[in-house]
Amino acid sequence: MKIEFCIDSVDGAIASKQFGADRVELCSALNVGGLTPSFGLIKQCAEQGVEVHVMIRHSEGGFNYSKADILVMLQDIKMAKDAGAAGVVFGCLTPQNELDFESNIDLIEAAKSLGLAVTFHRAFDFVENPKEALISLINFGVDRILTSGQHDKAINGIENIKALVKQANGAIEIMAGSCVNKTNAAQLAATGIDALHFTIHQTNNEQENLGMGSKTVVDEEKIKGVLNLLING
Repeated sequence: MKIEFCIDSVDGAIASKQFGADRVELCSALNVGGLTPSFGLIKQCAEQGVEVHVMIRHSEGGFNYSKADILVMLQDIKMAKDAGAAGVVFGCLTPQNELDFESNIDLIEAAKSLGLAVTFHRAFDFVENPKEALISLINFGVDRILTSGQHDKAINGIENIKALVKQANGAIEIMAGSCVNKTNAAQLAATGIDALHFTIHQTNNEQENLGMGSKTVVDEEKIKGVLNLLING
């Protein structure tokens, strides 16, 4: 089973290398589910020697995209490749929470033409029929799905995750994520998932003036807690 850290900084990439993560999902704005990071951040993280998979989501508020949005995302996929990414992470839905076939295929074909791996992110947890969606994503050539089993936390969706693993049967990677910690990592790993995904940052609780938000810092204790549990049981 592979381990994927979700990061938003160069410090996160350094920690990922230090603790032996198999890959990272790099985002900005983790407080809204992750947005596309800058070229400079992607490049600097890739230069730390970690396998970087870049979030392609330029605006918050769901996964329904216009034609203009898709053009932005296509450019961001190329930007991620140019900056040294190994893969990209995205997911497009219709207003009815079904897979947007045309948009997804356009993005997947663009990524694959550049030699990038494709992860379909937690937009999957919003689809009305996950069994049908899984079949479609396999047919589209997606490499993996990140899912919480259609619940707010992966541990609450564990039965759905087990069902997805069984249905996928190795045809696509199933990666569990959302509120993964040292209390539930081993239980999730036991489902047979191909990978476990968790955020390694915490806010530093220092609110900036004039509504500028708060910074995040690497949570080494969380990393050690999860990894020790997976290694030692």
